[in-house]
Amino acid sequence: MSLPHILLALLVTLIWGVNFVVIKVGLQDFPPLLFCALRFALAALPLLLLRGPLPAPWWRIVQIGLLLGVLKFGLLFVGMYLGMPAGLSSLVLQSQVFFTVLIAAVLLGERPTARVLCGLLLAVVGLLLIGWQRPLGNSLLAFALVVAAALAWACANIATKRSGASDMLRLICWVSLVPVLPLLGLSYLFEGAQAITTALTQASWSGVGALLYIAFLATTIGFAIWSFLLRHYPASLVAPFALAVPVSGLLAGWLLLGESLTTLGWLACLLVFGGLTITVLPRSFPGFAKSPAA
Repeated sequence: MSLPHILLALLVTLIWGVNFVVIKVGLQDFPPLLFCALRFALAALPLLLLRGPLPAPWWRIVQIGLLLGVLKFGLLFVGMYLGMPAGLSSLVLQSQVFFTVLIAAVLLGERPTARVLCGLLLAVVGLLLIGWQRPLGNSLLAFALVVAAALAWACANIATKRSGASDMLRLICWVSLVPVLPLLGLSYLFEGAQAITTALTQASWSGVGALLYIAFLATTIGFAIWSFLLRHYPASLVAPFALAVPVSGLLAGWLLLGESLTTLGWLACLLVFGGLTITVLPRSFPGFAKSPAA
């Protein structure tokens, strides 16, 4: 990958790493399905200014919207609401990397090289060190929901890559329209009208700020960049960057909140970024598969 694209990928991991803490803040004011619906409603607002035809076939937009918006984030938010800790959620969700690599190998014929597999293995060791002493939470169901969310994200990655879209900002805005009504319906059915009314009328400034962050930074900007990278590189090369999301969360807490980071934590971070470095080495290095632009 080119250096500017590597920096873009790392920017996304930073935005998404902080996002898990932001989600926990937002869930104090909003029930999970409503929170998710409002997120995508706001993320679709740029369509009021963007003009032009659909960036991809309508059925592909619906497919990505259901996978990414309804399944991935619906399952993730409910899992966190049921007790899955933010830090561990960010770790478990990155199992999407391995789902993505496997599905891409089966459906797209993308065979990861030995170098890429070694990089992934090194990064996984780092993730295991990060998660070694983290609590599982109060519910095994919550854990299973986050794993299912990871599988849905992997499927959305493949659908995005196969969409053929060239304008990724417009694509993610159109995709954001799809989950709004299904999520609102599910919220009304499972969370109830009273919970919705209370959340909309009594939300705190921190809850509103969390909603704006996940709508515009984590969704509109984050997924537009992510979709752009998926269009230009094999999914098996882009997906491993998500392994840095928990590391970004740890480093953000250390830099911004003064949270302590142990020697083992620093070692884990180095292992993850070392694995990513091996994975995205220039294709001129022996054994590295070419990464043609789409």
